[in-house]
Amino acid sequence: MISRTKALIGLAAVGLFALIGAREFNSACGPAKPAADAHGHGDEAGHASEGFGTKVCEDGLVTALKHQLGFGSDAMAIKANAESGEKRQSDGDNHDDVAATGAGAATDEHGHAHGAGGHEEGGEGFIKLTSAQIKATGIEMAPAASGVLIKEIAVPGRIVINANAQAKIVPKLAGTVAKVTKQVGDTVAEGEVIATLESREIADAKGEYLAARRTEELAKSTFEREERLWKQKVTAEQDYLTAKNSHQEAVIRRDLAHQRLHTIGLSEDEIAKLPTTSEEANYRFYDIRSPISGRVIARDIVMGQIVGTDREAFSIADLATVWVEISISPTDLPFAKDGQDVRISSGGRTSTAKVVAINPSIDAETRSAKIIAALDNTSGEWRLGDFVNAQLISGKLEVPLMVSREAIQTIKGGKVVFVNEGSGFRMRPVTTGREDSTNAEILSGLEFGETVAISNTFTLKAELGKAEAEHEH
Repeated sequence: MISRTKALIGLAAVGLFALIGAREFNSACGPAKPAADAHGHGDEAGHASEGFGTKVCEDGLVTALKHQLGFGSDAMAIKANAESGEKRQSDGDNHDDVAATGAGAATDEHGHAHGAGGHEEGGEGFIKLTSAQIKATGIEMAPAASGVLIKEIAVPGRIVINANAQAKIVPKLAGTVAKVTKQVGDTVAEGEVIATLESREIADAKGEYLAARRTEELAKSTFEREERLWKQKVTAEQDYLTAKNSHQEAVIRRDLAHQRLHTIGLSEDEIAKLPTTSEEANYRFYDIRSPISGRVIARDIVMGQIVGTDREAFSIADLATVWVEISISPTDLPFAKDGQDVRISSGGRTSTAKVVAINPSIDAETRSAKIIAALDNTSGEWRLGDFVNAQLISGKLEVPLMVSREAIQTIKGGKVVFVNEGSGFRMRPVTTGREDSTNAEILSGLEFGETVAISNTFTLKAELGKAEAEHEH
């Protein structure tokens, strides 16, 4: 009876343990519970109970009991790994916290993190360039300084011949071209022979002069003889008066022939040499001479051509001084004055001319007035027909600080210059004031003597824009 009772108690205990074990097994091997926090971690108790049940599911009850009781060679390793995993999880949580708070770092609008310091050398607005790079890009520099701004009126102009230093040569008698000694572009001196004509007219004129000269000499001799005899009371007064009148007429005819040779173009020396010339064949040749020193700018005769007195054969001009013919609007005409300076520029050349004539009338077609300015051209760099830019200088103004207009660039709607800092250039915002065609006044943002880039500054502007674009990305 007692043994049966013990057996029943034992069976009841086994059944109880079996029910408890089944419930534990179902709890451990069932679906995982939802995460309790943002990292998916449960509480500590859940971790502890879940560990044994999981071992039961994976390795069996016996193995799980051995590990739970601390038996087996890898028990310590499993425990160490568990502690290491918890340590790494804690470190990861700390890393997330640091990234979330942004300690010691900055995040831009694209989500890129940057260090606390700027990554560009020299800071914002600085462009680093070596001396070799500055030279290669052709950047020139100059210090900001005081200077003079010039009030100007910009007008178009054209280089023309100085009408006061030009000669259009037309033969003074008809003839055949026997020789041409000067070509277009040649330099000539005043009185130099540029062509020779063979002309019957010149032969007649020379013969007439020689005849008149000889007649005058004979009449003079007769007059002197009659005058001497009349004074000695040998001849009548009437013979004396007749001889005197004949001599005066001969003088007049000689002088007229002389003046005709001058009109044709013979010089006094040439006329004086005529009576001593033995070669009468040379009487038919007529030399065309240049009346001024200059250059041949036009020629319209050739060998053997018959020319008359109605056709221009040569055009000579002294190009040491040329004129600038300027067109100006009627509204700007009051600003023009005789003797006023005019700045002339074209193709990198610059010079200064002076107003010598102002035409007050307005052209009916162009509705503009004409101004003539004299321009020195001793070097010969200004050519006839060139179109130029002219600035009438109507006033001057001294300013305490100015830079070249090429030094100024516009960035984001503001005026800036690029100041040299040895290892490169730094963008400097400035405020500008009055300006002329080449310079601008600086009101603020720049100090006297600071060196700025004055040429190819668009290159610096492009480099600055590139650096800002890289920084944004």
